[in-house]
Amino acid sequence: MSNQLIADLVVLLHFSFILFVVFGGLFIFKWRWLAWFHLPAAAWGAFIELSGGICPLTPLENKLRSADGDTYSGDFIDHYIMPVIYPTGLTHQIQITFGIIILILNAIIYGLWLIRKAR
Repeated sequence: MSNQLIADLVVLLHFSFILFVVFGGLFIFKWRWLAWFHLPAAAWGAFIELSGGICPLTPLENKLRSADGDTYSGDFIDHYIMPVIYPTGLTHQIQITFGIIILILNAIIYGLWLIRKAR
């Protein structure tokens, strides 16, 4: 298997993890046990974003791509996600607002889940 293909699989895994962090709470209404995986994933995602850290998958992907001479600067978010989700002209204040909306959305989802579970 080529390094390029493995790097692409790492990107797919990374993007899937990001989607799970953001939207995984919605699945707990069907599969309650998924909360045991979503809450730590969401905590990790929030920690990485708020601390300015880099996910361990980013250096792995960079290493795989550099072995084939294909690299990029910045992290996964800057290269793959930012141009799609955060177009040019988006201010830091708007990004903070989006982050707060995501936190509130997950708080509402888990709150509704807890209310439903209590009944």
